[in-house]
Amino acid sequence: MRLVLLGPPGAGKGTQAIRIAQWLQIPHVSTGDLLREHVERGSRLGVRARAYMDRGEYVPDDVVVRMVMDRLEEPDAQKGFILDGFPRTVPQAQALEDALADAGRPLEAVLKFTIDDDMAIKRLSNRWLCPCCKRTYNMEFMRPQDGSSCDDDGCQLTRRSDDDEITVRRRLDVYRLETEPLELFYWERGLLREVDAQARLDLVTERTKEALSDIAS
Repeated sequence: MRLVLLGPPGAGKGTQAIRIAQWLQIPHVSTGDLLREHVERGSRLGVRARAYMDRGEYVPDDVVVRMVMDRLEEPDAQKGFILDGFPRTVPQAQALEDALADAGRPLEAVLKFTIDDDMAIKRLSNRWLCPCCKRTYNMEFMRPQDGSSCDDDGCQLTRRSDDDEITVRRRLDVYRLETEPLELFYWERGLLREVDAQARLDLVTERTKEALSDIAS
């Protein structure tokens, strides 16, 4: 299955992406992680990306799409993939659509996780992350066993500097401004499927599986 995930900050799409990936046995491709990996190892694309990043500019869409397509050519992605964090705009979506069409691997569905602003703020203001395995915790809804380190690998948990209420509200406004046209782009193609993420983790996973039940294999 070939999927793109959409959802505002705090919707839990990263956590659900991990669960979907395990369920369908396909890779979860976080484009943010992919970009950092290329930059850190100094790949040809990473060198190009870093030149823009060092100038405080956005990495061009064609560079990110090429990174994504290179990743999707790897053996573990032949059965499908989950894209998380890209595309964010209609031009990016069009570039991705064209590249996937050229590869004969069009998207099968786009999941939109919905949540209201109050819940997003409540989740993000209590969010802690494992820098090693990227697992997410919430000090109100899903605490780690010892309160400060990851249950899976013992790494000390950290917080994002922008997980405060004022910044979160700004991020939500930016998300809506950028993403509403993107949602229309995928709705017009019959790909958009909504998942109510205003619930506990396991229930959202059940809703996600139900949203994909007609095409899951």
